[in-house]
Amino acid sequence: MPRKRVEPGDEVEIILKDGTRYKGILMPRPALYKDDHVVLKLPNGYNVGIEKRKVKEIKLVKKYEEKKAKKEKIKKNPSLPNVLLISCGGTISSRVDYRTGGVYADYTAEDFVAMCPELAEIANIDAKQLMRIMSEDMNHEEWIKIAEAVFDALQRYDGVVVTQGTDTLHYTTAALSFFLRDIGKPVIVTGAQRSIDRPSSDAFMNLICSVIAAKSNLAGVYCCMHGTINDDFCYLLRGTKVRKMHTSRRDAFRPINDLPMAKVFPDGKLEFIQSCPKRTDNIGKLEAFFEPKVALVYVYPGMDPEIISFYRKKKFKGLVLAATALGHVPTSKKEYSLVPELKKAIADGMIVVIASQTLYGRVHPYVYTNLRKLSMELGCIFASDMLPEVAYVKLGWLLGKYRDKEKIEELMQHNLAGEINDRHLPDMFLF
Repeated sequence: MPRKRVEPGDEVEIILKDGTRYKGILMPRPALYKDDHVVLKLPNGYNVGIEKRKVKEIKLVKKYEEKKAKKEKIKKNPSLPNVLLISCGGTISSRVDYRTGGVYADYTAEDFVAMCPELAEIANIDAKQLMRIMSEDMNHEEWIKIAEAVFDALQRYDGVVVTQGTDTLHYTTAALSFFLRDIGKPVIVTGAQRSIDRPSSDAFMNLICSVIAAKSNLAGVYCCMHGTINDDFCYLLRGTKVRKMHTSRRDAFRPINDLPMAKVFPDGKLEFIQSCPKRTDNIGKLEAFFEPKVALVYVYPGMDPEIISFYRKKKFKGLVLAATALGHVPTSKKEYSLVPELKKAIADGMIVVIASQTLYGRVHPYVYTNLRKLSMELGCIFASDMLPEVAYVKLGWLLGKYRDKEKIEELMQHNLAGEINDRHLPDMFLF
């Protein structure tokens, strides 16, 4: 097969023996593929594999050139509010590396402003790259850094937008909701399901809607992401009641046991769905604490009680069980019952919290005998309608802040940042 001076990343034209022609970007061969295909990224963004035996010629159209967004100093408009964009990495900061075929975090906050000039018409944008990390690698250390940067920015800006990867974005919004106490300005966390250099990227509308929300008359921590698979509006979602519910859809982020706070349209309109805290002059407090010796464990049929023993022996201070339905865990079969190990863990000082893996609805400590055993005999804390991930973040935060076990157990059952909703409406299910 003739092939001259072409490398992955080059723009090429492939001519088949039957006369068919394809133009696109030559991609590296995936590691698991046999070396009998050529992979080409077409102009529509899709990849196509072509058998080498069918190829007559590969013509070089243009050598690969790394593209960088042109950064221009944007003039400030004194009549517009000031918003800081804090970039933390993730897909919204990523692009395809046509040399390797992989996606990596490359775009900075300044690049966002340069590539999306509409932002300058909404607010005066400053940009700060805090970190460059994919969200699956984030943990409490990054949450604390983000909270510190956001709190500092709130002293000087009218609102803050944080961009990061979507996989654990709902952990970050929960952490910021607890770490940033009684703030009088909006903090909006957003991301993208598709990298910013793809034609189908959701990044720009998410950014535009987030800046609109950040300059609005709101206060508190919210997630702002696509409301549908189309580019029509974004939902503004409470930071402790949001969860990523799909691996790849643009509208993956949904409210759980709650309704969206508002619809945000890219033309600047906000359509409120429920009452939101209003902007105030309150500075608030930074309480960025977290105890890392906390675990989140999914309960399943046939679960080995030694899993509980592992965390007890590792001297973990807190454990959240994502239990079934109303809060059930195995209790009746001796070899599978979690009760003996939970009893030992609680006696050793561990706080055990029960949330539901169904996500929708709430756990209940008294409906069934085994639930009463967990709550009344053992002293497990039932987390009402809190999401398991939110219960994990809240417990880690409280254990980092307090040493009084009784106080922590009491506060776990009180609504501190909108994480508990006492009133469920029919429309909240599968919204």
